[in-house]
Amino acid sequence: MAWFEFPGKEKKESLDKGLEKTKESVFIKLSRAVAGKSKVDDEVLDNLEEVLVSSDVGVATTLNIIERIEKRVLRDKYLNTSELNIILKEEIAALLEKNQVEAGSDFTSPLKYRPYVIMVVGVNGAGKTTTIAKMAYQFKTAGKNVMIGAADTFRAAAIEQLQIWADRVGVPVVKQRMGSDPASVAYDTLRSAAASDTDVVIIDTAGRLHNKINLMTELSKIKRVMEKVLPEAPHEVLLVLDGSTGQNAFEQAKQFTSATDVTALAITKLDGTAKGGVVIGISDQFNIPVKYIGVGEKLEDLLIFNRFDFVDSLFSSE
Repeated sequence: MAWFEFPGKEKKESLDKGLEKTKESVFIKLSRAVAGKSKVDDEVLDNLEEVLVSSDVGVATTLNIIERIEKRVLRDKYLNTSELNIILKEEIAALLEKNQVEAGSDFTSPLKYRPYVIMVVGVNGAGKTTTIAKMAYQFKTAGKNVMIGAADTFRAAAIEQLQIWADRVGVPVVKQRMGSDPASVAYDTLRSAAASDTDVVIIDTAGRLHNKINLMTELSKIKRVMEKVLPEAPHEVLLVLDGSTGQNAFEQAKQFTSATDVTALAITKLDGTAKGGVVIGISDQFNIPVKYIGVGEKLEDLLIFNRFDFVDSLFSSE
């Protein structure tokens, strides 16, 4: 019997497939780390540390994981190297426990507010537009009415790209001309949503990091204007990070978390990279729950992050 039960076989298969490159890379490195060893000793732990760091888990999180395993070795006296995968799964899942998304928080769950407003932030190229489309699709599939606000008025073609995706999904977009005030777009979107039968509002924002002060000012203004329509809005600030950039995603997370109150993370493009370990490090270091992970190009390939599923996909030998 498995050490836990999976909520959905289809979703688990999508996750397994999406993490294939990372898993393959990790397994090759792990095999070398324990080669010729029967028990977990100092040399194996040193090798394991190198495996985790080179898999973009990050130094601080890696040291935390190694410390947890060292305690297991001391407690159990003898740990066979064949058990290393199981131990890694258990300790990493335990490490991520403090940052897990609230139970039952998925696309089908009842919403705390109506309309429920999600402000999406992140640099250009991180997969922000496609993540918004995938979220809209998943919420709509779950029976919710969705509206998108095209408040990235700075980047050329941003509004058009969002409109193309929205048309594909079949949800309305509130937009203005390129160069318009982003806060004005957000205001119009929330007024339209409040006056209609809308359950979820997703607000896109400009993905610029050229100047942190300007970014902070712009995002703060958008939030202030939204509060005039709905006092609690936005109910969620979702930061989209490109998982394939590895350690660069850490830097993006630092910039955005210092510019605005990020409440959740979406880590994209995990299917095309061997750097999936970055999910573990970012969740641990920033104390912000990873809510979604992108494991493919299809609209269905945005999954609710589940720490048990994730570490099982990454470290299972099957």
